[in-house]
Amino acid sequence: MNAPLRIAVAGAGLIGRRHLELIDASPNCVLAGIADPAPAARELAGACGVGWYADHRALLEQEKPDGMVVASPNALHLQMALDCAQAGVPALIEKPVTDTVAAAQRLCAAVRRTGVPMLVGHHRRHNPIIKAARETVANGKLGRLTAVAGLWLLKKPHDYFNVAWRREHGGGPLLINLIHDIDNLRFICGEITEVQAMTSNEARGFTVEDTAALLLRFAGGALGTVTVSDTTPAPWSWELSSGENAAYPKQDQPCYFFSGTAGSLAVPNMELWSYAQQPGWYMPLSREAIAPAALDPLAEQLRHFIAVIAGREQPLIPVEDAMGTLAVVEAVSEAARTGQKISPGRLMEQAA
Repeated sequence: MNAPLRIAVAGAGLIGRRHLELIDASPNCVLAGIADPAPAARELAGACGVGWYADHRALLEQEKPDGMVVASPNALHLQMALDCAQAGVPALIEKPVTDTVAAAQRLCAAVRRTGVPMLVGHHRRHNPIIKAARETVANGKLGRLTAVAGLWLLKKPHDYFNVAWRREHGGGPLLINLIHDIDNLRFICGEITEVQAMTSNEARGFTVEDTAALLLRFAGGALGTVTVSDTTPAPWSWELSSGENAAYPKQDQPCYFFSGTAGSLAVPNMELWSYAQQPGWYMPLSREAIAPAALDPLAEQLRHFIAVIAGREQPLIPVEDAMGTLAVVEAVSEAARTGQKISPGRLMEQAA
């Protein structure tokens, strides 16, 4: 039997601690060390019985882990991932892959040069619900996809904004939260080729946006709308609708709607609507429930990362793919700033 892989974690914040829990629960890996300059991280490393490092490069050099989870602030992702590539250590990089498309291009080049596999933590692609939605669209049950609607509406508590960077540019729902939903929509529906957007910060008056409205064009011809706000009591968001994270009270409400010429699908409650006989608005609609298997997507992501390290699987979300999601979010910001239609693909070309 193969020995468990040694996985290090860089960044011991909320998501970093979740990764620590998953590593501890897995029979296929053990914690190799924690890199985070915060005193609390040093205490945590002691409690876990592993080495603590203020600098991730020291951890890479001294522990020589089989893999590293990069769960640091967004601006640190690029350098940490580059150092992992240089050391020959595969990395699981939390979303967003980097803080800018230009930085992601640099990381893509490093991955191509070194051949070290990198996996990006858009963990919802590992959720059976998202996989089932993708399969439903791909197998033609909806016919030709024509329209997509996404909602991300909830209310963040006041103390969430006690952290200064959450009140500044880059700390709002577009980059922190919507990027998950954009990745879901790209995964299910295909590439987003054009973006229009408006944003507002009127509700709180912070520098960062609190509300946004998006208009999307998909490569297959479908049009999409996405409405985002972290200022309103509402059940229509993946966090509250999916039951994926037990920290959020689950609501029996959809947050995505996929409509085509032969049917429509509400997600995550997975209701498929179509006509059983001749179609037309006077005819009764039939409703079919799709029941994906229950699975913790973060645990499945760790299993996949271990398989990537071992060479048994290719990254489900490689750096280049994750850069496409980041480019859409940058396009949203640029479209809102300029009032113009913005192509995410053109942003990536300009950054190359």
